[in-house]
Amino acid sequence: MAIINRKLVLASRPEGMVTEDNFRLEEETVRDIEDGGVLLKTLYLSVDPYMRGRMTDRKSYADPVQIGEVMTGEILTRIEQSKNENYQVGEIVTSRLGWQAYAISDGSDLRRIDPSSAPISTALHVLGMPGETAYFGLLDVCKAKEGDTVVVSGAAGAVGLTVSQIGKIRGCRVVGIAG
Repeated sequence: MAIINRKLVLASRPEGMVTEDNFRLEEETVRDIEDGGVLLKTLYLSVDPYMRGRMTDRKSYADPVQIGEVMTGEILTRIEQSKNENYQVGEIVTSRLGWQAYAISDGSDLRRIDPSSAPISTALHVLGMPGETAYFGLLDVCKAKEGDTVVVSGAAGAVGLTVSQIGKIRGCRVVGIAG
């Protein structure tokens, strides 16, 4: 039986606020995986602020999503099929293969998740990219230490919220700005 992939592609560049019209739902039959490949089934997908910038056609630190391409984003997945000796069916992994129900990977872009360490959804926030950005930004780049005052300009967002919590844990005075 054929597996049908449903994917959200960028249909148009937003002008102002992003709307439903900026996306198109497409369906396609999932091709067979080749040797070394794994078939991933999406369980959760991320929605992060950087994605808005990727929808524009401006020079930036990352290439823009092209019209007709799957919307960029990290996905938390379960391996459904594997022809890769490094990955087994049933493993939970993350990848940056975008907003789609199924994706095929060669294994090079996967990060294993240990479901016994925390709820798997945390791999997309506090134990994923936003949490890593907060942790390394505050502790390695800013070198915040006990007694420092830390001002977080985006304290309501995923990274800012985590920076604020890490700062408090480290004994910093945290001032959060949100709005």
